[in-house]
Amino acid sequence: MRIALHQMTSSIDPMRNASDMADAIARAAENGSAMYFAPEMSILLDRDRARARQYMADEAHNAALQSLIAAAARHRIWVHIGSMPILDEGAEKLANRSIIISPDGVIAARYDKMHLFDVDLASGETWRESAAYIGGEHPVMVQTPLGLMGLAICYDMRFPDLFSAYAKSGVDILALPSAFTVPTGEAHWHILLRARAIESAAFVIAAAQCGVHEDGRQTYGHSLVIDPWGTILLDMGSAAGLAWVDLDLDSTMRVRKQIPVRANRRNISSPFIAG
Repeated sequence: MRIALHQMTSSIDPMRNASDMADAIARAAENGSAMYFAPEMSILLDRDRARARQYMADEAHNAALQSLIAAAARHRIWVHIGSMPILDEGAEKLANRSIIISPDGVIAARYDKMHLFDVDLASGETWRESAAYIGGEHPVMVQTPLGLMGLAICYDMRFPDLFSAYAKSGVDILALPSAFTVPTGEAHWHILLRARAIESAAFVIAAAQCGVHEDGRQTYGHSLVIDPWGTILLDMGSAAGLAWVDLDLDSTMRVRKQIPVRANRRNISSPFIAG
């Protein structure tokens, strides 16, 4: 099963980003891909929240999202937009939302990023995602041509309880669109994603932002596809572009038979304190 990953250097202009994505969706469909994957904040990446606010809308009134829904239907392909900022009806804050679009132009799933990136890095970078966003309440799975897909976004990958829940539910694919910083990417990106694939015995598909953006930030890149054994099938390096991977979906069952972590899993209670 062929998939397409779009590694982007998203700008502060949603319609420019959506146009680039629509072109990539068309190319992915022409190349025989069953599904297209974009990174976190694909439609708008701007840390100037006052400037970005002019583009905030709910799903029905977001022109960039509607153009991608039209592209999915026009080219008859599944589309994972990565994620985008969405104004939830009645909410004072935004949601960092992954949206999956079916080839019929229907939204098949929505997932709001559960874990928000509030950190002070040794590099001097400070991020307070919770100042503008509200975290999601629950994991989300969706049936796709690739199998049952569990949804997560970027910083979520550091929280193994989320992926344990997905593994217990039998997901075949983990989708992890991201916009990793360079210092954290160099230290942890490959290690964490390979661990998520191995412990879940599932494919990991992680489309990423890369390069220097209009708002001044720099992102790590290295969009990855990892098989259930932990083998890296694709690493897109540091340049923007579109890449294809053919997945051997039968390999999931072969790995699960070889190392039956699901059958051997125990329910873990609170640790006992000795002494």
